[in-house]
Amino acid sequence: MSRYRRDRCPGVLRPWPADDGLLVRLRLPGGRLPADALAALAAVAERYGDGRVRVTGRANLQVRAMPAEPGTDHLRGDVLAAVEATGLLPSRAHDLARNLMASPQSGLAGGRADVRPLVAALDAALQADPRLADLPGRFLLALDDRGDLADRPVDLGVVALDADRGQLRVGDAWGPVLPLADAPCAIADLARRFLDVRGDGPDAAWHVPELAQHLAQHLAQPLVEPHPPDLDLPPPAPALPYGVVPGGVHEPVPDDGLDRSAVERLTAAAPVLVVTPWRGVLVPSPTSEESR
Repeated sequence: MSRYRRDRCPGVLRPWPADDGLLVRLRLPGGRLPADALAALAAVAERYGDGRVRVTGRANLQVRAMPAEPGTDHLRGDVLAAVEATGLLPSRAHDLARNLMASPQSGLAGGRADVRPLVAALDAALQADPRLADLPGRFLLALDDRGDLADRPVDLGVVALDADRGQLRVGDAWGPVLPLADAPCAIADLARRFLDVRGDGPDAAWHVPELAQHLAQHLAQPLVEPHPPDLDLPPPAPALPYGVVPGGVHEPVPDDGLDRSAVERLTAAAPVLVVTPWRGVLVPSPTSEESR
């Protein structure tokens, strides 16, 4: 695949220069969003931007119309400090590298395993390795325990087969079965291998499917076709509907984002929210572990 530009997927340290100002994207591993962090970000958006917090199809957050340092496409210093103070940018170096989606209901209702500890472990592994800060901004990791991310094109991930085992996703194909507890380390190792073989310059690979066979050599076993019949993978699940769902209430987020009143309502409902890949916010029920 030939490319003539570098990846420009936005972040905080690399915002997108839009007509109304800078667009800033904050990555939320597994969609997990502390209510106090959302309230703090809404205050930043209100003070410096257009006053709204938007969500993306990768379960991340965006704020728009943010001011730049004069003559640059970078956030003004005081604005960057205010964004960091929300707690949603734990590593400047890894601003673009924490694209980590997970099943939103995991650990809240049903499913084959609770992948939330795996999300935390994989995010920690990303931030602990300076090399992994070089992952492309579009590079996507996914941890799935019920098939609701099965139809998403991902670079690396794992799908739970049961409470203890999972199968690695390697681009469009499947890797080995392994203990779920080992998945974060295995995925981080594959991400390093991807960086080893992706090349340099504007035509460097952005995604694993471009280099899957190189990663297969690293696994020391061939990749297999998607959904091999001899393994009990969860079937693809439909999008989570809005309204009352197992584990909580799935609230839609309008295209123009959450205003102050919407943020106040959500933050009063639970101490930790889950942004979903369907441009919504899952408010865990009071009986769920996430709301305690």
